[in-house]
Amino acid sequence: MEAEISIITYSGAQVAPFLEDVARLRIEVFRAYPYLYEGTMDDEHEYLRTYLHSPDAAIVIARDDDKVVGASTCIPLQAEPDHVKAPFLEKGYDINTIYYYGESVLLPDYRRKGIGVGFFEHRERKARTLQHFDWVCFCAVERPAEHPLRPTDYIPLNHFWKRRGFHETELVCTMSWKDVDEDQPSSKPLRFWMKELI
Repeated sequence: MEAEISIITYSGAQVAPFLEDVARLRIEVFRAYPYLYEGTMDDEHEYLRTYLHSPDAAIVIARDDDKVVGASTCIPLQAEPDHVKAPFLEKGYDINTIYYYGESVLLPDYRRKGIGVGFFEHRERKARTLQHFDWVCFCAVERPAEHPLRPTDYIPLNHFWKRRGFHETELVCTMSWKDVDEDQPSSKPLRFWMKELI
């Protein structure tokens, strides 16, 4: 990682100054495949408000000097909406023992510099510091291999996630958003990956 890139975790009231940056990055980065997200700042403000109201939530910020170039979020699973918690409840998990990783969004010029690894390390450190979580998890959108907007050079992140100690599960939730090539929002499946904190 280049020396001028700093990665710092913020929680509680500390997250407020960074919500606009996270919203901007989500809209920019998630517009690309595989999310193809056509987001608005209003949508982002509604989504990110949860992080202001959960004392155990955190936002990890990557800066190049004063420029915010990446962000990653984490929050107790029990603070997430019902459609995110439902797959775990149906399988008998105690959601109070699971810490949920939200997004990791990083501008293209800053990838392959170790920042993504740093995001996972900082979030796991946060989960362990809280001392009452047995698992960490995240979910990732699933797209058909023949999707017309899939770039020919697209490489899934599965191997990267496995190297971080995560395994793919059978748990799936659905979320709705408008793709860049859609007129209306539609539901998409997202598969959960989990790691046990031992």
